[in-house]
Amino acid sequence: MDWGDLEQSAALWLRSRHAGVRVANELPADLDKKLPLVQVQVTPGGGEDGPTAVTLIDVDTFAATRTQMWELARAVHTSMLALPGQYIGALVVDSVTSDSRPAPVAYGNPALRRAVATYRLTSRAQAPA
Repeated sequence: MDWGDLEQSAALWLRSRHAGVRVANELPADLDKKLPLVQVQVTPGGGEDGPTAVTLIDVDTFAATRTQMWELARAVHTSMLALPGQYIGALVVDSVTSDSRPAPVAYGNPALRRAVATYRLTSRAQAPA
């Protein structure tokens, strides 16, 4: 069975909703020059139960100031919670819950502010082509 690429689907969804914000799965070497930026990546956990898959996704929001970080983190959180029922990236996301709401996490670069959130996404296996 193929449950699709929820990491890519979540990134596509956020790109469609946040014009002017770079959304990536990998961070660029010059991150401080690419702000604001959202990183979407699968994190360990989840699994499959028959036709349903559960995928944990970490979403990191990066901005130059704490205020900008919070504005972006709240907007992205709203977008992630609006994802259920959407057909994006060749699959339908059934549900999204937040395992960890956006919270500031030090990044080790004084020019960057980061908030991290974890979401639990479910989707059904896709029919073979």
